[in-house]
Amino acid sequence: MTVWDDLVGQDRVREQLAAAAKDADALVTAVSDGKPLEQGSKMTHAWLFTGPPGSGRSTAARAFAAALQCTSPDRALGGEPGCGFCDGCHTSLIGTHADVQVIRTDLLSIGVKETRDLVRRAQLSPAVGRWQVIVMEDADRLTEGAGNVLLKAVEEPAPRTVWMLCAPSLEDVLPTIRSRCRHLTLGTPPVEAVADVLIRRDGVDPERAHSAARATQGHIGRARRLATDERARARRAAVLKVPLRIADVGGCLKAAQELIDTATDDAKQMAEEVDVKETEDLKAALGGVAGGRMPRGTAGAMKELEDKQKRRKTRTQRDSLDLALTELTGFYRDVLALQLGSRIAIANVDVQDSLDRVAESSTPAQTLRRIEAVIACRRAMDRNVAPLLAVEAMTMSLRAG
Repeated sequence: MTVWDDLVGQDRVREQLAAAAKDADALVTAVSDGKPLEQGSKMTHAWLFTGPPGSGRSTAARAFAAALQCTSPDRALGGEPGCGFCDGCHTSLIGTHADVQVIRTDLLSIGVKETRDLVRRAQLSPAVGRWQVIVMEDADRLTEGAGNVLLKAVEEPAPRTVWMLCAPSLEDVLPTIRSRCRHLTLGTPPVEAVADVLIRRDGVDPERAHSAARATQGHIGRARRLATDERARARRAAVLKVPLRIADVGGCLKAAQELIDTATDDAKQMAEEVDVKETEDLKAALGGVAGGRMPRGTAGAMKELEDKQKRRKTRTQRDSLDLALTELTGFYRDVLALQLGSRIAIANVDVQDSLDRVAESSTPAQTLRRIEAVIACRRAMDRNVAPLLAVEAMTMSLRAG
């Protein structure tokens, strides 16, 4: 099993990264042996991975990072880096390699302070590996100030440092940064390929795997959660009932409140799993005693943690709501396909009766307006409109058609 095996349905990207990893290996070997460097190398110091959610941007970046750190002896015999078994590959993939830093955020943004810390790390030489690799999974969440801090590091990188930025699209990254990166675009993986991964790697029942892959339209992460988490399936079933529950104003308001409550419950569940441990760990680090008062001078650190947890809870709620809106959009997309007699595959075949009812009782123009209402709700929440108000406005628009 090579490091590329989890890169689903991205053959072209895989070929490009494998070629770059091979050139990177040759470059390090040449420098170590004091030989001149070959021209036309496919390796560069900064990469930008873009693609729709679920396409595997961070998976591609992690696989590339592992290939750069590969220590397999087969490389000397002409084999490609990225065996998946050596210590360099293994530790890179599981997140314990000393020279591979993976940055992701469960907050709303990545600020200047965190970015400066990364830039300082990027100036260091590799400790044990062949490259110093920094993978930023949420480059689209960089604030403008943080982006400007990162720009300097990308413009003038250390000789053995590689930056890997991941974002949904080019427009989500500052033009000055993206112009200095090699760009790779990932597409949505085929449904069959996603189902195969769920069966092969996660041991999911084939029927459930194909159902989850089809329902999520090739989104690997969502498909895995839907196939393995009963709560996720129950939440999705509740969301897909919304179009049938908005016959009157009361139904609209009730459906909106339930969507908000579900998102809040998701945020609360995550808080229960993470916040308590974080708080206890920080108290212990600051010298606190269980059940006793905290030492003087620690109030600021505790307040900073509370603020971080509050921001994380807000993002979790928004992400859960955004997922619900994505599923609603998929429902109306299927309705539109039925109304127009399209031959495209229906994603939500498990609610075929509901799709048929809505398709027969409305027109394609109404369905398009309903899709626009869902998109407008997502945009409103991006502008920090109160979630309940945004969702209530959406359900009222869905009723009007």
